[in-house]
Amino acid sequence: MPPIAEKLRQIQDGIASACVKAGRKPDSAQLIVVTKTASIEQIIEVVRAGFIELGENRVQHLKQIADQVGESLQASGQAHLASQIHWHMIGHLQRNKVKPTLQICTMIHSVDTLRLAEEIDAAAAKLHLHVPILLQVNCSEEPQKYGAPVGAVIHLAEQIASMPNLRLEGLMTMAPLTMDKEVVRTAFARARELFEEIKSEKIVGSRFHHLSMGMSQDYEIAIEMGATMVRIGSAIFA
Repeated sequence: MPPIAEKLRQIQDGIASACVKAGRKPDSAQLIVVTKTASIEQIIEVVRAGFIELGENRVQHLKQIADQVGESLQASGQAHLASQIHWHMIGHLQRNKVKPTLQICTMIHSVDTLRLAEEIDAAAAKLHLHVPILLQVNCSEEPQKYGAPVGAVIHLAEQIASMPNLRLEGLMTMAPLTMDKEVVRTAFARARELFEEIKSEKIVGSRFHHLSMGMSQDYEIAIEMGATMVRIGSAIFA
């Protein structure tokens, strides 16, 4: 198996190629390295290779590995690398876990209800933060998946955009786990349509420019459909 740095290079090349194929600049989609199955040593290798946008699914694990990675880098005389890491919360977020999440994360991708948005806004006010968030949409309409229903997204975006301590910067979605590329493409196309509709309605400001969609098995289709962030873990660490 190639080392982590080589896998990262291969993924980065794949992202650039998909962007060019879609008529976009090769660096127009950002790689979020999903660390949920990675060891501390592997995460440090990722950071040392220059990849500092890291995604986590669970708050408890996020805090644990963020602390361990920081301590390890500091012990090796590379504390400056730890300070450069941007953590992204990409998994379901419970309201009682908002405060510790805000203390670590740069962006929350998984805001999917008004109550969660209100909780983040209130906690951000107390911490004197303006939090970049993405609105998670259940574009595949699978009952077991988190995400706001497609029909509720525009109204929810309007409500979130009015909250003073939140910065609504885009949408996030997950495609169904299927080998049928057309089913995947349809889910991503729906997210892109919602994204463009929200922009055209001028519900949000100029910061609304991100589509977080696509994982190890479908990131090329996601980029074809307009993804600006892809969340990849298993293709790097498996």
